[in-house]
Amino acid sequence: MIRKLELLGIAFPSWSLGTRKTFLCVLSFGKGIDMVTTRNNLPPSPRVMGILNVTPDSFWDGGRFTGREAALAQARRMAKEGADIIDVGGESTRPGAAWVSEQEELDRVIPVIRAIRGELPIRLSIDTSRPRVMREAVAAGADIINDVRALQIEGALETASELVHGFGVRVCLMHMQGDPATMQTAPVYEDVVETVRGFLLARIAACEARGIPRARLWVDPGFGFGKTLDHNLALLAGLDRLVALGPPVLVGLSRKSLFGALLDKPVEERLAGSIAGALAAVTRGAAVVRVHDVGATVDALTVWRAVSERGA
Repeated sequence: MIRKLELLGIAFPSWSLGTRKTFLCVLSFGKGIDMVTTRNNLPPSPRVMGILNVTPDSFWDGGRFTGREAALAQARRMAKEGADIIDVGGESTRPGAAWVSEQEELDRVIPVIRAIRGELPIRLSIDTSRPRVMREAVAAGADIINDVRALQIEGALETASELVHGFGVRVCLMHMQGDPATMQTAPVYEDVVETVRGFLLARIAACEARGIPRARLWVDPGFGFGKTLDHNLALLAGLDRLVALGPPVLVGLSRKSLFGALLDKPVEERLAGSIAGALAAVTRGAAVVRVHDVGATVDALTVWRAVSERGA
């Protein structure tokens, strides 16, 4: 395994034998993150992905977890509250955000991933579009690549294929119209659900052409990424059409501006709307919900599941 990492351009000259053995043990943990189907032909149990932004400028938690210890404490908190996955991001993709340098992104995320992997038996995701960050994050212990640009950056598709085959990681492909700097500038769709569906189908095909099996893919409609309120509501209402594509659907609605528009509330007061959105998504077949508020979401999904099982 270490040799595979070195072939990908990642070397560990300073690692002791004991550190390498520990790394191999934790790297193998949780690679098979298949959705679990339970009795009565109910939909798969939805997984909760906790958001851990180690950025100074993310729209909700920017600046709160930029230090290694603060990030690790938040990871412990989310794990205790019931998160199945922790998604670590080192670059804000909020509307209007600009790219940070590759090195800055690495400096933000790699120490945090290593720290979490060294302590917590939880699946880790890296929220990135850059090939080098993907490689180093997987080397540090990430199990999932979560790419808002759907592997469209030069070298990303090839890198993801290498990591899927070398380490069994999963890849989430998200739809975004434009880029974070411009995506909310008057987005237009003739049929937003069909456009997103077509885009995701094309990206799935591109992955399969590079040897990434469909079974290793997730898809994300990209709520709030180049969409108006009406677009977001149409996507949520039509989520079953995306579920029908096959790969598990990840939904990220947490505290987004659509709830601000619907409820006339600032980001600090959007928890109830976010939970309602998560429940609407899983009712329509979403397999993973990406959230800031893990405990409240887990509680809501526990009640949803109990009622669903009784009604099946």
